[in-house]
Amino acid sequence: MQQTQTMNGLNLEQMTQTVQALSDDPGLAQFEFRARNTWISGGENRSKIKDFYGAGQEDSSRAQGWEFTNGEPPVLLGDNEGANPVEFLLHALAGCVTTTTVLHAAARGITIHRLSTELEGSIDLQGLLGLDEDVSAGYENITIRMDIEADCSDEELDDLLAFAQGHSPVCNTVCRPVPVTIERVGADARAVA
Repeated sequence: MQQTQTMNGLNLEQMTQTVQALSDDPGLAQFEFRARNTWISGGENRSKIKDFYGAGQEDSSRAQGWEFTNGEPPVLLGDNEGANPVEFLLHALAGCVTTTTVLHAAARGITIHRLSTELEGSIDLQGLLGLDEDVSAGYENITIRMDIEADCSDEELDDLLAFAQGHSPVCNTVCRPVPVTIERVGADARAVA
C-alpha cells in the first residue's frame, strides 16, 4: 500500500498534478466563486456560499454550503449579530495569506511547524458616512503580524512571505484597485430599463 506524501498538511502528489494540469491547459485555471446575500434587518444580513465554477466545470464536491451572518456592534447600530463585513475582510485576508504561505512553503520543500497571524485595520467612519469626501470609506491601512516557525533560514522565510503577499488572491485584491459593478436585478430594475 502506497502512503500519501504530505508536507504542511498538503498532498504533494495532488499538488504536483494540479500544477501540471493548469500548466498544460491554462483554461482550467479560470475560477468563479459566488456568494448570495440576504438582508435581515438593520446591519444584519446573511451570506450563503456553496457553488463555484473551476477546473473547467461547475463544482459538485459540496453537498451543503455555509451561511455567514454579518452584523454590527451596538456602537455601529447593531446587536452583535455576527462579525461585521470589514472584520470578515480581515478574516479572509488572514486565511488567504496563511494558505498561500503554506502552499508555497510546501512547493519549496519548507516545513512549517507553527504559523499564526494577528491583523489590525484602521478605518475612519467619516468616509462611510459621507461626512468628509477626502476620507476613504475603506481601510486606511492593514497590518498583518505573522508568527511563523519553519525549517529554513530567515532569508528564505522572508522571501517566502514576500512571495505569499504578492500571490495571495485576497491580498492581491485588497492591494490593487479591482473593478466592482453593482447591477440592479429583479422586477423593479426591469421596469425601469
